[in-house]
Amino acid sequence: MIKWINKYKNRITALSGLLIALGFILNTLGNAAAADYALILATLIAVVPIMYKAYLALRMKAFSIELLVTIAVIGALFIREYTESSVVTFLFLFGDFLEARTLEKTRSSLRALIDMAPQEAIVMHGTDQVVVPVEEVAVGDRLFIKPGGKIPVDGIIVKGQAAINEAAVTGEAIPANKSLDDKVFSGTLVDDGFIEMIAEKVGDDTTFAKIIELVEEAQESKSKAERFLDAFANFYTPAIVALSVIVYVWTRDLHLAITFLVIACPGALVIGAPVSNVAGIGNGAKYGVLVKGGEVMDRFSKVDTLVFDKTGTLTKGKPEVTDIHIVGNIDRRELLQLTASAERISEHHLGQTIVKYAHQQGLEMAAAPKDAEVIKGNGLKATVDNRHLVAGNRKLMEQAGILINEAAENYAIAREKTGNTVVFAAVDGTLAGLLSIADQIREDAPQALAEMRRNGIKQIIMLTGDNRHTAQAVAEQLKLDAFHAELLPEDKVRFVKQLQADGAVVAMAGDGINDAPAIATADIGLAMGEGGTDISMETADVVLMADKLMQFSHAYSLSKATMRNMKQNIAIAVGVVLFLLAGVLMGSVHLASGMFIHEASILAVILNAMRLIGFGRKSNAEPR
Repeated sequence: MIKWINKYKNRITALSGLLIALGFILNTLGNAAAADYALILATLIAVVPIMYKAYLALRMKAFSIELLVTIAVIGALFIREYTESSVVTFLFLFGDFLEARTLEKTRSSLRALIDMAPQEAIVMHGTDQVVVPVEEVAVGDRLFIKPGGKIPVDGIIVKGQAAINEAAVTGEAIPANKSLDDKVFSGTLVDDGFIEMIAEKVGDDTTFAKIIELVEEAQESKSKAERFLDAFANFYTPAIVALSVIVYVWTRDLHLAITFLVIACPGALVIGAPVSNVAGIGNGAKYGVLVKGGEVMDRFSKVDTLVFDKTGTLTKGKPEVTDIHIVGNIDRRELLQLTASAERISEHHLGQTIVKYAHQQGLEMAAAPKDAEVIKGNGLKATVDNRHLVAGNRKLMEQAGILINEAAENYAIAREKTGNTVVFAAVDGTLAGLLSIADQIREDAPQALAEMRRNGIKQIIMLTGDNRHTAQAVAEQLKLDAFHAELLPEDKVRFVKQLQADGAVVAMAGDGINDAPAIATADIGLAMGEGGTDISMETADVVLMADKLMQFSHAYSLSKATMRNMKQNIAIAVGVVLFLLAGVLMGSVHLASGMFIHEASILAVILNAMRLIGFGRKSNAEPR
């Protein structure tokens, strides 16, 4: 039944409208009896889908808006107000039609995302190229992507180079140049050049599929305001029925009681919050910001304290080895080879930087490290080619009993004051050398932080595992309110909890791996990771897909705009209902005209929410 009604609902609405028009024409021609029959038929046709939805709601023990309209229409037919019964049912269905059409527009960002999903892939079997549905691509397949082609799955480039438009994933409109060993993501587009790649993530595991899933779930997730309004409607609707009965008992005017019943429908009130939520989350998706639901949007709008990790968050997360300073009796290349071979087991930015630098220097990696142990926040220990290596910060050297002489310490401090991070490397119990690694502050960091301060952020704090000198250099350059250095992951959690205990509403931004505990502890956890790592998507409340702090600023401004829009919609809905009820009791608002204004208020809140779709269009954020 429900499928049939949904399939033909628009035709039912159109037929009802035509019958009402016919009734008015017949009445003008003086044929009142035929006009009444046309209006009664219009009412009976249009009330079917309304009554059925009311019945379904009652089966779920819920009092719906459709129930109020059904009661009112039956009452109008009873007192022979055929014009009003037909107009009320038609306007209700027509309002549903317009509501559905405009709600579809608020979901346009998600629909655009789904349309971008690749459908086919070119799989290479030796020299042969076979076109297959994307669902048939398996991990390990070698794929060819020609100029103008969509990348079908996540993977790594093994041949060729190309300018790749990653707007579908990151929201960044400027193509990224990618070549050998670079990662590429499903849904992105090869603008120029060609590549061959190995599939690493396929199907629902691709970054693009997870983005679509997250946005779908987020748009269904309800804010506190929505949950309150849902609960309110369950009490409000039966209360209105009771009040209508009281009005009838008091006035003995059935027409007035029926009018009161219809006019008090909380349609705009019920839809006002969800439509703002959907539009706000859709806007975020368009600009590469994944906000996980209405409740997250609500909490985010109340944030007054920002806490940042340093590496990969305030800095670009693309550090480079700037110097290798030898202290002991070891060759520079040998030290680099030993350290890089051990660092292959580390997920930390600094370790991966050393590995990459060794590859660039043409060094072959030694055998896999033995007895390897990663000490979170400090470094690692391992045995490589029968030599015991310890690589990390001062704390690790102290714990391992490695002596740092005065000359080495002075050198390290000098490098740190210029913004370098120093990795101490000891071989067989003796300090062998110091590797200096530098990372650049993001170009958009000063502007993004300034914007967020203007929008209500009271303090910005940096928590980092890096050394105090490097942290201070970054904090001074970005004019942060405070910084704390040489922290372990559990130390960051403790600082976040202390800020919350002091009354701050905290958003924590990090890379989603080492910072996962602090991200989970904060009121709002925000992960920055190009393409979105699995752990960042799972842990964080907000994910920035393009690694840009301006996206953070956009997300924060968007959360405030969304909650402001939601409050506006609630105010519009309540204002219209109060106005109409006052008009009904004063005798100046009638059933049909009241229903028209009621449906207009629903459209008003939807159109108001749709303004969020274009939010930020004039900012520096680049839309898809």
